[in-house]
Formats: sequence, C-alpha cells, structure tokens
Amino acid sequence: MTTVPAPAPGPGLDWDDPADLANASRGRVDFLDPCVIENADGRVVWDHERWSFLAEQCPDTAHPSLWRQSRLNALHGLFEVADGVYQIRGFDVSNMTIVEGPSGLVVVDPLISEECAAAGLALYRKNRGSALPVAAVVYSHSHTDHFGGVRGVVDEADVKAGRVRIVAPEGFMEEVVGENVVAGPAMLRRAHYMYGVGLPAASDGAIGFGLGQGTSSGRVGLIPPTDLVTETGEVFELGGERLEFQLTPGTEAPAEMNFLLPDRGVLLVAENANHTLHNVLTLRGALVRDAQAWAAYLTETITLYAHRADVLVGSHHWPTWGRAELTRMLSEQRDAYAYLHDQTVRLMNQGLTGPEIAEELAEFPPQLAAAWHARGYYGSLSHNVKAVYQRYMGWFDGNPAHLWQHPPVAAARRYVEFMGGADAVVAKARETADAGDLRFAAEVLNHVVFADPDHRGARELQAETFERLAYACENGTWRNFYLCGARELRDFSGGTPKGSGSGSGGGIAWGLPAHHVFTALAVRVDGPRAASHRLVMRWEFTSDDGDGDCDVWTLLLANGVLTPMRGDVPAEQPRVQVRTTLDVLLGVLAGRTTTAEAARAGRAVVRGDATVLDTFFALLQPPRPGFPIALP
Repeated sequence: MTTVPAPAPGPGLDWDDPADLANASRGRVDFLDPCVIENADGRVVWDHERWSFLAEQCPDTAHPSLWRQSRLNALHGLFEVADGVYQIRGFDVSNMTIVEGPSGLVVVDPLISEECAAAGLALYRKNRGSALPVAAVVYSHSHTDHFGGVRGVVDEADVKAGRVRIVAPEGFMEEVVGENVVAGPAMLRRAHYMYGVGLPAASDGAIGFGLGQGTSSGRVGLIPPTDLVTETGEVFELGGERLEFQLTPGTEAPAEMNFLLPDRGVLLVAENANHTLHNVLTLRGALVRDAQAWAAYLTETITLYAHRADVLVGSHHWPTWGRAELTRMLSEQRDAYAYLHDQTVRLMNQGLTGPEIAEELAEFPPQLAAAWHARGYYGSLSHNVKAVYQRYMGWFDGNPAHLWQHPPVAAARRYVEFMGGADAVVAKARETADAGDLRFAAEVLNHVVFADPDHRGARELQAETFERLAYACENGTWRNFYLCGARELRDFSGGTPKGSGSGSGGGIAWGLPAHHVFTALAVRVDGPRAASHRLVMRWEFTSDDGDGDCDVWTLLLANGVLTPMRGDVPAEQPRVQVRTTLDVLLGVLAGRTTTAEAARAGRAVVRGDATVLDTFFALLQPPRPGFPIALP
C-alpha cells in the first residue's frame, strides 16, 4: 500500500515551546502504576497503559501535531492545581476536580463511570489522608463524561437525606434526556467511530482524539440535581467553600456553566475553553451549538473573572497558570469561535454553501493558527464551518437538484451504472488514489460499496483510502472515523460490526425520573404499526424500599403516539394497572425481565387486562446498537 507523505506540522507552530508540557506535568502528586481500573467482576473498564507507545517518536502513520497532543493527554494521575484544589487526570476522557472545603469535599465532574470516579477519589484520599466527607457534587454540564460516575463518589441515600448536594446548571435534566437518551442509541453508535472504540491503541490505530485518550466502559449512572444554578453571579456555599457561577447555555452544551473559587483564585471553565478547538457540531451527533453565543460567553468570562483568577482549569486537559496567560488563552479561544462563526456567515451571505465555505476558510489567521490550544484536534475548522452553515440554513443548500435526491443505495447503483460498472469504477478510483486525490477516490468508491456491498475489491481499496486519509489527519476524531470505517469495510459481513457494543452510554437511564424515561420510551413506538391501537395504562411507581408516595402515571397510546400524563386522568380509563418500581420497568425495556416474571417474583402487581402490556411492549422497536456506517 502506498502511504501519504508525512503531513506538514502546521504553520507558525513553535515546537520548542515548553509551556504545555510544563503545565501538563506540574503538580503531579501520585499516579496509578499500572493505571488499569476494573469493575467488581474483574472486567477492565479503563486501561491507560495502552498508550505507552506514545513515548516513541512520531511515525509516518500519524500527524505529528496530533501525536504531540496525545502525549500531553497521556500524562495521568493526581495533580495539585492550587492550595486545596486537586485534579484526577487520565482516568477517563474527562477530568475530575476535587476542592477541599472547610467542612467537606466538592467533587466536580465525576467522569463517565463509577469505577473510574471511585478509583480517582481513592487515589486522592490515599495521598491527602483527608477524612472530609463529600459534601457536594457539581455537574458542570449535561454530557455523560461529567456526571456518569457520580455513584462512585457519593451514595444516593446521602443525597436523599440532604447530607450531599448535587448542583447543576438550569435545564440540566432536560438536556441529559434530549441528548443522551432520546437520540442516545444513534449517537452512541457514531461515538464508537468518533472515539475509536475497538481500534487497537497503536501508531497505526487509535492514538487519542485531542480532547482525551479514550472513554471508560464502566457503570454509568445519574443522581438528579438537588440544586440548580439559574443565573450568573449566584454564589453557593458547598462544603464551606464559596463557588460563584456563570451560566453559559448553548455553548459547548445546551446546559453548561463555569465557576470561580473566589477565595482561591481558581477559575473552572468546564468545556468552554480547551487545549483544542472544540466542536460546534460533534461528529457523533448533537444539537448544533451556537458559536456566536459561545464567543460572547467567553467575553463575559474574561470580563467577570480573568482579573480575579490566577489559574484556569478545564474539565479536560491541563491547567493554565498566570493571569496574563489565562487571559490570552480565553481571548484566543473566544476569537476562534467568533472567527469561524462570523466568516462563515459572511461567505454564506455571498452565496457560498457549507462545503464551499469550508474550503475557503482552510486556516485561522496567523496568531490563532499558531496557538496550540486552537488547533483542530477534536473539532476541526472544516466541520465547524459546515455546522455554522447548518445552524442557519439547515440541510438544504438551495440548489433544486439537491431537493429530492435518491437515498444513498439507490443513487449509488445509478452512479455505478453511469460510470460503466463496478470494476471499471474501482480501476479508475485506484488511479485517482495513486495520483493523490484521496478525497475523490473515497467518494467514488463509496458509490461502488453502496451499490455492491459484496465487491471485495471496492471494499479493500476504500479501506486503504480511508487509512491513508487517517494517517494525515491532525484531527483525532476524523482519524478515528476513517480507521473505524476501514475496519468495518474489512470485517463486517452482517449482524453487528466488530467493536460496536453498548460502551459507556448503555446505563444512562439508570437514575432518571419516570417522566424522562417515558420521553425516551415515546421514540421507540413503531408509529405505523401502533396507529391502529388505542391503549390506556396506569403505572404506579413505588420506591425500592416501599416507603413514600407512589408516582402515578397514565399512559395513552393513540394515533401511533405515546402520551404520558402524570396522575389519574378521568377521561382516560385504564385497561390495565401496574404497581411496581421504576427499576422493574427499566429491566423490562432492557429485556432482562417481563412484567409477568416480575409479578410472579412479587416485584410487580398487575390488575386488569395484562394482554394490553404484551401488545404495548410488542409495539416498541428497540434501538439497533451496531448499525453499519461505512456500509449500507
């Protein structure tokens, strides 16, 4: 196979600048050796040792700038950020921050899974000898890697008893459900590509994705917030420590916030400023973010807090020390999002479409292009520009020829026939790839693969093309997509593609209140099949210990739509009533049990026509966790 030449490292980058390495190493107190974390059954949920090869020189199968970023991300352990402020880094994709308040610990962003969060807290306690209890947990925003490990640092019973507070930004629960649950299965599948799940950690495989090295695969949970931050400037006292919050909705997450520790000069900016350009639209899928608002909130952050902070801390990467240094970083991060927004809109108003604008804006202005933290390791300038265009203009570029196109398989068959058949197209594509136009070769070969998925020559050449594109990528998520696509083309022959298991997102429903579970359930109803049914069910959810009031819901299925209504609805008389716990319903939805089995085990009481339940559950279509992506 012909490989691409080693890519240029980037214009104006100072490869001798020691600041990032010094900051990423600064304050390390301890680390796990080996850094391998297992669950209760002995399954490895986090293996940081697999990145040890990054100590070697960058090979020609990786972009040197991405290799540098991954080496920095691979520095792991317990770090002292400031007096009484510590971070666990390299135990997951995200950081867990621990603040030692006078009367208790404040844990910020407890990683993805409880095993990793518990291991991080244990390493902290081993070194600090602190007997202080966890007094509060802060979720900086609504993405799983910032709340999923909460049960590894606190007991929900302590939260319910008022001994531990959970603080989150306004709208947190709604956004958790909307982004992680409702569209969660499709996002999770694409996240496997984005994060390189299943790729071998190797110089020609996964080397990291800019924001972090990998995602843990332990148990994911959620404890709903007890307190919401509803306005900028609110001050909470948690564990005796003052936290001053800034709400930043619609930035990196729909519900997100920064905060200042005013008594320590520490500013935590969640994921609003990172040592990489972030995503306006993540490749795994999400709502398109508002780059203009993102920039404006960073301006507000600078105005409110930069003159009061001595160290800038993020929920990923390493801190930045020094008031001038952190102000510069925040300003350049602000300018990056403002530039890609404003210039996209300028060119959009000149009549250019998203792909055309992405080609026009190939690089930031010199000062931003030379800033290591603004490089496109995670979010690229190219796909962010297209996302800004999408936010304003949607999927349609205005060309009538694109208004009613054939779907991919039907279009592919027509293209291949027009071009003289699969063999002829593959031969021409090889000439194109050998000439160096890998982008067009990939596009043409995709038509052959979708028209004739069993054409081994097309699949192998497309896999080679993807690999060559991957090795030249400075963006880690692009690299992972290309390499995962190559693997699928070579290995997939029906069923579930290799490495497409449920991963870290499978347990997101654990801990959700009933109304959010029903929101997720509604999008599983097979509307065309359900349209002829009218079903009314009454659900009574008791607590696990049987104490407290029941949470009563009336579910109406009509016209192919599931409508959940809290309480009894006199106009809708249920044909079946179920009294159980919410965990039993989640078990039924996960296929671990049935309502009949739960009733026989004494975990549910069913009254009325039980066949209604059978009909209802038969009308739900479970997500397909391993659908193909590079193949039809």
